Amino acid sequence: MNALLRLMTWLSPAFPVGGFSYSHGLERAVEAGLVSDRASLIQWVETVLRHGAGRSDAALLLEAMRAHADADRLDRLVDLADAMRGSAELALESSAQGTAFVATIAAAWPDPWLDQWRQRLKRMNRQPAYAVAVGVIAARAEIAEVDALLATLQAFAANLVSAAIRLVPLGQTDGQKAMAALEPVIEQAVHLALTRPFCDLGSATAMVDWCSLTHETQYTRLFRS
Repeated sequence: MNALLRLMTWLSPAFPVGGFSYSHGLERAVEAGLVSDRASLIQWVETVLRHGAGRSDAALLLEAMRAHADADRLDRLVDLADAMRGSAELALESSAQGTAFVATIAAAWPDPWLDQWRQRLKRMNRQPAYAVAVGVIAARAEIAEVDALLATLQAFAANLVSAAIRLVPLGQTDGQKAMAALEPVIEQAVHLALTRPFCDLGSATAMVDWCSLTHETQYTRLFRS
């Protein structure tokens, strides 16, 4: 039960990683008319979960959970995760949240191992990707892989839906209907992540990357990505 409570706390919107300030390119998608209502939002988030960052982050999280006790393997994963973003803003979204996540955990739930890892990251001049950071901390807390995946992908989807509520705009009820429709998508994404070999890591969401790249020069912006 203690592990579940911690997982709920760590992936809560109130946890200070600044997730509310990122839209993962969704702000540009709304501006371009690609997302304009609940139906198109569901399709967009489903695609991201199945083929984009949802897919790659699930794989990175799992590998982090399994590799956290092997320093060299974890170092390679940190480097690899840096290369998995298609734009500067998506890289910032991941690294800034990952760094904030680790720093907050270290302050509130002290762990000498975590302090050593933070020093190692500093020597490497690396900031951990958010998925890697969550995977490492979840493993240290002995959280089950399936629970960590479900909670992380649900939180990711919820953040996108929350952004869409403000951007489209959508009503709160439409937002919850979108989350309800995405439940089976999240469950399937977790199942596939648990059965897919890590060497199959990758994504195929060129439009998300385009939205992120063009968001960098969008005239008016509410979000950082």
